[in-house]
Amino acid sequence: MADQLSVLGFAGSLRQGSFNRAALRAAVELAPAGMTIETFDLAPIQPYNEDVKQQGFPPPERELRERIRAADALLIVTPEYNRGTPGLLKNAIDWASRPPDQPFDRKPAAVFGASPGAIGTAVAQYELRRYLGVLNALVLNQPSVMIGQAAAKFDEQGRLTDQPTRDFIGKLLVALAEWTRRCRT
Repeated sequence: MADQLSVLGFAGSLRQGSFNRAALRAAVELAPAGMTIETFDLAPIQPYNEDVKQQGFPPPERELRERIRAADALLIVTPEYNRGTPGLLKNAIDWASRPPDQPFDRKPAAVFGASPGAIGTAVAQYELRRYLGVLNALVLNQPSVMIGQAAAKFDEQGRLTDQPTRDFIGKLLVALAEWTRRCRT
């Protein structure tokens, strides 16, 4: 692998105006030198069904697995629904993690999220970290980025305008780059 880091990012929301999709776009913009963040839209991922999987991974699910495997690291942005991880995101992880050769094993990953509420996806992030831990992903613990009161931090076009939040995301990405390089050794 070259010194350039390839990160795959995806957000656990389908809504085009989602704060989490906007936060992922901000992360792409804020990627430090030496890091490229490509995104994957989870919308085409169907509900997990072992009967379907037995016939082979459908194209969107196969592409997600391949892109996770090919990336040096993952960046997952999660909303929080009913104090938990959205079903869409859990479902995509379930598809990607099925045998053979689940691609999360020893994959460096960072998690963050945005919410209109005060706690900024803290519970959803905790759950997501637990899921990834079971899959032996190497989840970055610090810094934590929980964007609470998100409506006040993004403009009408979905651009993250809050400078302290932009700084927090930037620090997370630098830490992810360092973590990924450490995990390689």
